[in-house]
Amino acid sequence: MGSRRKFIKHAGLGIGSLLASPNLAESKSLLKGNIKQVVAGWPFMAAGPKWSPEEFLNQCKSLGVSGVELFPIEKWALLKELNMVCAATKSHTFVRGMNNKNHHAECFDALENAIVATSAAGFPNVMTFTGLFDTSIEKNGSKVSPEEGIKNCIEGYKKMARIAEKKQVSMVLEPLNSIVTENMKGHPGYQGDHLEICMEIIKSVSSPALRLLFDVYHIQIMDGNIIDNINKYMEYIGHVQVAGVPGRGEIGEEQEINYRFVMKTLLANGYKGYVGHEWIPVNNPISSLQEAVQICDV
Repeated sequence: MGSRRKFIKHAGLGIGSLLASPNLAESKSLLKGNIKQVVAGWPFMAAGPKWSPEEFLNQCKSLGVSGVELFPIEKWALLKELNMVCAATKSHTFVRGMNNKNHHAECFDALENAIVATSAAGFPNVMTFTGLFDTSIEKNGSKVSPEEGIKNCIEGYKKMARIAEKKQVSMVLEPLNSIVTENMKGHPGYQGDHLEICMEIIKSVSSPALRLLFDVYHIQIMDGNIIDNINKYMEYIGHVQVAGVPGRGEIGEEQEINYRFVMKTLLANGYKGYVGHEWIPVNNPISSLQEAVQICDV
């Protein structure tokens, strides 16, 4: 499976003087590095402290993590300067997804553009979503049944998998919880809200170019049994994301998931991919990131 994917090269680029951190050497030396950690952009640039891209990368680099995820493509030159990876590239939205044929054309365009850019940069993954059951209030939207939605996803992803395979990039399909109603903490009406739905699609497409994005936060809310589900679906997992439950905040002691044991389970299963911090800071974002990175550094 690994031989069919593009490996990330980390050599020779150095650190841009604009974003250099005086504590970088100390931060990197403190990390075991068995888990390749990255930090999602939107919780820290669009929410939370609302850092600029440069500020965000400065903080991530000072932590000694591998890179970021969901970071704007037009800013990837900054990542290259710092020898950092974007572990998961944004494509289409979770609203207008592959489950509705009315949205296939735009999903295909968004996915292909993201796949081509990701491949050219030497990055590994592009995110994708089933979409909502009902997009009738959207332009060109409509309602789809559960059966129709799965059929449309399989058809669409089989088409896109051929492109992704050639570019040696994985699309990672994300389950999202449909229970929590607060914006960006839950997604009512999302079709792929349970693991078994996403796994039915992934297994039916049967391509190394479509894998599972194991978002621990969403899966805990909808299905639970995190450790058993990691063990069960390990061969399909292409990317992992973490956040505190409930609330999608920090991953420390003020939430219910034992993330140190989750990380140990990933390592015990031979996981070689990235783990993305996609939580919205409630407390000081810098100290919260430092704690989260230490928790996951098993």
